[in-house]
Amino acid sequence: MCLAIPAQVVELRDGDNAVVDLAGVRKEISLALVENIEIGDYVIVHVGYALNKLDPEEAAKTLELFAEIGQLGDDTTVH
Repeated sequence: MCLAIPAQVVELRDGDNAVVDLAGVRKEISLALVENIEIGDYVIVHVGYALNKLDPEEAAKTLELFAEIGQLGDDTTVH
């Protein structure tokens, strides 16, 4: 099963790329499918692409649910 998960944008790169952070893991992704993303925003990421921007409160709820079912570590709090 593949999951689309919320991640926080921590760095914008040239082109349509960005670096996101999820529970301390940083990964470069593509922002080609979304617009107006800034550092600190949360995006839903699936197979290396941001699919849409996510409200910080919704990101927090989703990350808490993943943590509860054991899919993420305990340090996935939204800042």
